[in-house]
Amino acid sequence: MPECPRCHQPVDSQAIACPHCKFQLKAFGHPGIPLHRATEDTYLCSSCLYHEDDTCNFPQRPYAKECTLYHDRSEPIVLPSPVKSSAQGLEAIKYWVKNNGIWFVVLGLLLVSLLLSIF
Repeated sequence: MPECPRCHQPVDSQAIACPHCKFQLKAFGHPGIPLHRATEDTYLCSSCLYHEDDTCNFPQRPYAKECTLYHDRSEPIVLPSPVKSSAQGLEAIKYWVKNNGIWFVVLGLLLVSLLLSIF
């Protein structure tokens, strides 16, 4: 369980603010956006990957003490795992029919309407 950087009390990993000292833990009030903070004497930009490759567009750069985009340049970038290839042959047809079955219904209604209008 993580702890609050100010009061060092344990807090929930999804907590937006510390329940003890009300210190903001997440950015913009959203539990999914982490808020990275620098220590007292340093700035985040000095160790940020985005600052190093000059792709950072944060207004407080290079003197940011808090940042939502921070990525430590000493940590490797983790790429998402590749998507599993889709099924082949009969499995692919079953999958397509399952996901697009409504089109068969629409096509069937259209054919019935066409046949009724002809006869």
